[in-house]
Amino acid sequence: MKDSRKRHILVVEDDPPLNRMLLDQLQRQGFNAVGVRTLAEADKTVQNMEPALAILDIRLPDGQGIEAISRFREICPVIILTAFGSIDQAVQAVQAGAADYLIKPVSPGRLDIAVKRAIETEDMRRKIELFESQNKSAASSRMVGNSQGFARVQQMVGLVAPADTTVLIQGESGVGKELVAESIHLSSARAEHQLVTIDCASLHENLLESELFGHERGAFTGADRKKEGLIEVAEGSTVFLDEIGEISPAIQAKLLRVLETARFRRLGGTRDISANVRFVTATNRNLSDWVKEGRFRGDLYYRLSPFVITVPPLRERRDDILVLARHFLESRNFMRNVAKHFHASTEALLVAYDWPGNIRELRNVVERGLLMSAGDGTIWPRHLSLPEAGEAGPRAFSLAFDHAPSMEQLKDAYIERMLQNHGGNREAAARAMGVSARNLYRHIADKKAGRTGGGGESGDARGEGWWAMKDSNLRPAD
Repeated sequence: MKDSRKRHILVVEDDPPLNRMLLDQLQRQGFNAVGVRTLAEADKTVQNMEPALAILDIRLPDGQGIEAISRFREICPVIILTAFGSIDQAVQAVQAGAADYLIKPVSPGRLDIAVKRAIETEDMRRKIELFESQNKSAASSRMVGNSQGFARVQQMVGLVAPADTTVLIQGESGVGKELVAESIHLSSARAEHQLVTIDCASLHENLLESELFGHERGAFTGADRKKEGLIEVAEGSTVFLDEIGEISPAIQAKLLRVLETARFRRLGGTRDISANVRFVTATNRNLSDWVKEGRFRGDLYYRLSPFVITVPPLRERRDDILVLARHFLESRNFMRNVAKHFHASTEALLVAYDWPGNIRELRNVVERGLLMSAGDGTIWPRHLSLPEAGEAGPRAFSLAFDHAPSMEQLKDAYIERMLQNHGGNREAAARAMGVSARNLYRHIADKKAGRTGGGGESGDARGEGWWAMKDSNLRPAD
């Protein structure tokens, strides 16, 4: 065990020979062992020393060791010693918080195992607590802002996170709905489990159904083995369903059953499986309008929305723009030997722009500025390729070819430029093109996989083409 010589162990045993023997064994194992004979002496000792472990005799002149476990357990793990072992006594000691239970006389080997196991278990517990604390801190640090709108979102997260209530997060694409979901999970009682995220827009209906609920062997062609769904895998955790408005009526019905009964079946299955999960969902659609139009089940909407958090767009949180931009500038600056900062004119441009792609677009623009400014410590407006203040809407564009393009090449170049003009935001680009986000994403996925023909080079597209853009630009929108 590393650094064992720096560890102090307190032995509370009223039998002098046994006390001395335990101290000798522990010191031979490399620990600094201190022995006392009463609980009063032990209380006095721990005021000046924080032991890594306490070994308590079950019967002491001034009290019972089991009764003292709780107060010593607040400082360190506790091992109980007794000359008369019994099952009831062992159960009582463990229920009181003891890490182990040893019967006298204790062999050196048995003592060594018990001590190392107790200390290593405590070390692991503290590491887990630290990890969870850092994880929560990291999630909260990723939610950055100073505006009233941002403060309101934080307040809502704080209110709902401790409950097990289903939450619906609303907001435009790119506003950070996934970060809100992550913050809810990490601030909840389910935080010790991994958050399970499912993007409902990026999967075909049959694949989404299989991903959610799993399937039995032989449920469909190609199902050569049983597969557990993500709801089943997320036992005890939180399931985040992003773009919930994109799910089909058939999956809406199955999801409604899960929410109503906390049970589901795998595809091809005949047995109900319990679903001990919390659902957090997100959408950039107006689901209440969709319910009126018959495009989304009303009963499912009401199950999903007992608590709604609306994340305002970045143009309504202008106090957050520079805070976020500077955060991205610091966290994504790969040129650590060059201190970067925005020129005042750049900051004015950032604040004046309406950010149709919201935070995701801002992040991408800052990354572009970092790249384009290269070794220059100052990021100027020209490095961002943003429209000047006062220009409305996305930038105009033109397509140029050095040859007569095919229809497929023309379509590829058009989609590439629209994605560029909307900061890689698929939702915004799809709206501008008059197509659904689902269709655009599928086209991107098909092109990336090489399932469509054409291609070629436009005036601005070389090499593999727009379908090879980095994943952050191709992933489904928040």
